Amino acid sequence: MLSKVTSYALVGLEGVPVEVETDINKGAVKYELVGLPDTAVKESRERVYSAIKNSSLRFPVNKITVNLAPADIKKEGSQYDLPIAVSLLIASGQLDADVEGTVLLGELALDGALRPVTGILPIIIAAKGKGFKKFIVPFGNANEASYIEGIEVYALKSLRDTYALLSGIENFKPLEMRSFEAAKSRSNYDCDLKYVRGQAVAKRALEIAVAGGHNILLSGPPGTGKTMLARCIPTIMPDMTFDEALEVTNILSVSGELNEDGIMALRPFRTPHHTATTVSLCGGGTNKIRAGEISKAHRGVLFLDELPEYSRSALEALRQPLEDGKITVTRVGGAITFPADFILCASMNPCPCGNLGSAERHCTCTPMQIRRYRAKISGPLLDRIDLQVEVDSVKYEELASDREEECSALVKKRVERARAIQRERFMGEDGITVNADMGEKQIKAFCALSPDSEKILRSAFERLSLSARARSRIIKVARTIADLDLSEKIMPKHVLEATSYRNFDSTKER
Repeated sequence: MLSKVTSYALVGLEGVPVEVETDINKGAVKYELVGLPDTAVKESRERVYSAIKNSSLRFPVNKITVNLAPADIKKEGSQYDLPIAVSLLIASGQLDADVEGTVLLGELALDGALRPVTGILPIIIAAKGKGFKKFIVPFGNANEASYIEGIEVYALKSLRDTYALLSGIENFKPLEMRSFEAAKSRSNYDCDLKYVRGQAVAKRALEIAVAGGHNILLSGPPGTGKTMLARCIPTIMPDMTFDEALEVTNILSVSGELNEDGIMALRPFRTPHHTATTVSLCGGGTNKIRAGEISKAHRGVLFLDELPEYSRSALEALRQPLEDGKITVTRVGGAITFPADFILCASMNPCPCGNLGSAERHCTCTPMQIRRYRAKISGPLLDRIDLQVEVDSVKYEELASDREEECSALVKKRVERARAIQRERFMGEDGITVNADMGEKQIKAFCALSPDSEKILRSAFERLSLSARARSRIIKVARTIADLDLSEKIMPKHVLEATSYRNFDSTKER
């Protein structure tokens, strides 16, 4: 007897339907699994066998052929256990059920319990787009699967429950729709700008960076609060929309890094260690291409602490996603594109000892050591960092002061106001939402400079030996500063402030 059950595979972040076909015939007892399965899928036979037996059901003793179609897509993971088991029960005549239009996913324990699997959310979204309305998933994936409306999701605990549902023995209720707004209300950041003493220039730079979606570099001696400032960036970013939350959740769902709510309601903040490899940053792998840290930072912040300590190859690999907002990972098995639209925040010491330019500490580095240290960051990468800010030590009087610092909520309101101006400005521009996304066409259309502003920019261009890309980025930053000031025109003072954030270029050896 032949049976067909639908499951799903993931290729990158895209769901692809997989039809589990099972044929049981007379002949020598044999179990054959075909359709380009990996080791985890091949081992499903032992899990399925024990799960069926321990669920008081019968594993057929015949010639069994299980085909996972289409055969040209590699099947990876343990989510095929449940559909294979159900397909066997239907083919052997033990289960009389109509499973057309139903997607089954889940790993089976030896006792028949259903264990959660990764990638449920992107699979459900893809399957819904193909017209599927009914899903059976493990109970451990219930939270993740309950945010998509217009479908029925049954989160079950065992193979026996699945058998009871499909045969009509028991009536299980589908999951109730969960509220994204409720998830947001339960989520809070553990830092705030009001706890950062002093550093008015750095705080202003953070506000500009977030308002326009610009990348930022914080340079200063150890202990000046660079890491704390970086961790405050998500607190002044606009709240994620539901669509943005789904984008982020899809990536973390495939990676198996979701929280208990089953959805990411807060902006991601990723801070990989400086020993991270190029593959761990950008994505890849030997058998399966997985998302890297820059994709996991999508719609949030990627913080690279001690930037010069990262490998040169890892840093240079950031250049494409910083420009395009996505990254294409190519391996022998194919090429997969992951989203990577994030704000890069990097920090570094001004020199190997960290005291160069400090008003309170003496630098012991030689000019050669300083040049060698800074040369670890290439000019093209530095060009893609719009704001380069010096962060100096905070005096004791400021640390001990009772003066109330401005909180993140107030800064966030100004950021949201500037973002609203940009959304209206770029309404007819496809793929552009913030000033940092502008190309030369948009710069010419929306960033006209007065003669005085042009004169200031020319002087900075020649004095700092800037590249054409750096010039464009200064104009973009000036446009953001004007938006924060609610000014339709870019004034000379906006260009002056924008150029003041390129001071690192004056000492960068090219």
